Amino acid sequence: MATEPRIHTNHTYESSLAGVPVSGHPIAVEEFPDTLVEDTQKHPTTKPKKKLIRRTEKDNSQAIRRAFQFVFVALNVWVGFTFYLWTRYFETGGTTRYVERPAGVEGWLPIASLMNLKLLALTGKIPEIHPAGMFLLIAFLAMSVLFKKAFCAWLCPVGTLAEYLWKLGRKLFKRNFHPWKWIDIPLRGLKYLLLGFFLYFISMMSAGALEQFMGAPYALIADVKMLNFFRYMTETAAITIVVLVVLSMLIQNFWCRYLCPYGALMGLASLLSPVKIRRDAAACIDCAKCAKACPSHLPVDKLVKIQSAECTACLECVAVCPAEGALAFALPKMPLVADAKPKRVAPWVVAAAIAALFVGLVGGAKLTGHWNTDISKRAYMQLVPEANEASHPGF
Repeated sequence: MATEPRIHTNHTYESSLAGVPVSGHPIAVEEFPDTLVEDTQKHPTTKPKKKLIRRTEKDNSQAIRRAFQFVFVALNVWVGFTFYLWTRYFETGGTTRYVERPAGVEGWLPIASLMNLKLLALTGKIPEIHPAGMFLLIAFLAMSVLFKKAFCAWLCPVGTLAEYLWKLGRKLFKRNFHPWKWIDIPLRGLKYLLLGFFLYFISMMSAGALEQFMGAPYALIADVKMLNFFRYMTETAAITIVVLVVLSMLIQNFWCRYLCPYGALMGLASLLSPVKIRRDAAACIDCAKCAKACPSHLPVDKLVKIQSAECTACLECVAVCPAEGALAFALPKMPLVADAKPKRVAPWVVAAAIAALFVGLVGGAKLTGHWNTDISKRAYMQLVPEANEASHPGF
């Protein structure tokens, strides 16, 4: 027997399918078939696109950042070459040309720098052995507190190398690979475990133990041992470096993202930064270009502000954003001020502040006589040639 369609006689009928009021005369509505309901669920109403108000101001953040990267790489190359000449003078018994030891090489001794920072906190005295590394660490931490993990994206030569490796990999392989979330998150924790390992042992050392360690032959020529690691590289070390290079070409910032404890420390300090990437949802057109450009794979297009310790303030997300006022590296808006907006921090301001911190702390340390390690040539003449024989005091 055929079933009669149900008749609704009210003047305003609200459709169970579309949820849209329909006004008018009494209408006859037949029960909608299940297939029609299913088809509607599969094809919901498309969200209307927002009108794009295109940015008019030219973005120069990447040009400024690249200039800083290249200057700092050049500075490190100069420091490394000068340090090599200095080392050769003592290795050859003073027969080669003597050059002054570049104290900036201590920036490559993060563990010694952390030890000296604790020693300064405990005693109130500036250490005499490798003080330059400590001042550089303070400068980089200050940058992170002010401008997120800017040291990693603006100054770190390893970070610069990593960035150009993944860009090279993208050209060669047409893409970069991103590990699944279930493995990416645990791998990101490795750098914090490494940092925790170093911090734990440093925290267990007293002021006397720190002074004793820093005065031992191993610590005195830790910079020479570091140089010799690359000069006389073992097969295992060479293979490890090659593997890291290949992985850095395939995966964006592999070393920085998963293994660098120095970057982990900067990331923790960056959590205190008042300046963050901030998104105006009203101006955003939901194009997701910012998220695609982010080397740290942060969901910039979904958040109001980026608080993650993985943000390096590279500003690549801001550079690709096409919408006026949608994305900015900015301070929080003023409280209790009607219609206040976050205060944008221009790239040149970031650059100027980074340069001021670096030059100010380095220059201050030099002017006060706390930059160079005060060890005599005679002592170095004995220590440097025997650098490879110097063993860690703990072993």
